Amino acid sequence: MKIATWNVNSLTVRLPQVLAWLAAHPVDALCLQELKLSDDKFPHAALKEAGYEAAAFGQRTYNGVAILSRHPLHAVVRNIPAFGDEQARTITATLDLPTGPLRLLNAYFVNGQAPGSEKFAYKLRWLQALQDMVRAELAAHPRLVLAGDFNVAPQDRDSFDPEGLRETIHHTSEERAHFQALLALGLTDAFRMFEQPENSYSWWDYRMLGFQKNRGLRIDHILVSDALRSSVNACVVDRAPRKNPQPSDHAPVLLSLH
Repeated sequence: MKIATWNVNSLTVRLPQVLAWLAAHPVDALCLQELKLSDDKFPHAALKEAGYEAAAFGQRTYNGVAILSRHPLHAVVRNIPAFGDEQARTITATLDLPTGPLRLLNAYFVNGQAPGSEKFAYKLRWLQALQDMVRAELAAHPRLVLAGDFNVAPQDRDSFDPEGLRETIHHTSEERAHFQALLALGLTDAFRMFEQPENSYSWWDYRMLGFQKNRGLRIDHILVSDALRSSVNACVVDRAPRKNPQPSDHAPVLLSLH
């Protein structure tokens, strides 16, 4: 059983890369963020031909999330209940697996722009609402995975320049506290369950040779509930797609479960 997450930074541009990646890595489910297209433009037919059904929550030009699955999807929830939001940022669904149902929550976390800004205040409100949602989802679905672009580097080792970037966006104490609060609900950062290469990141700026110099951040995460923790075999970042022509600035993160 494999689940992956990937901020594709425009599915219209990156669809051929997504299809090629799925052909090489036929995961059971793939969470996509930053679709940047409306629901009527979502490529259901191309993905179905590749063996995937999809639940999508699109938005023109910005945001947008989708869950692609080789297994039946149901009980789909779009966005965070009881949190009024015009931005398409979360989609949740239950996957019917041979090992039993699994609840998958795919989220594109708010960027936040800069500490002290109105967008940062929105990020903190959104993060609190997400915690409330995850708490409720865990109570109803003990087998839960939260995956996506968190826009948070949770520890100093998740940043190429932790001192120079301290208390800047993605690195603030407030954002990191919210990440820890999610873990405290009964979730585990699957990537950190294993020894990983030093300077392991999932995002690199397009500018200033960010990828070539490995000036990156680990901001794409997969968290697993306590009920799934013992089933986790591996969690890795696949850097290869970041080398593609016209790549996303993010790389896929891949979780393996037995």
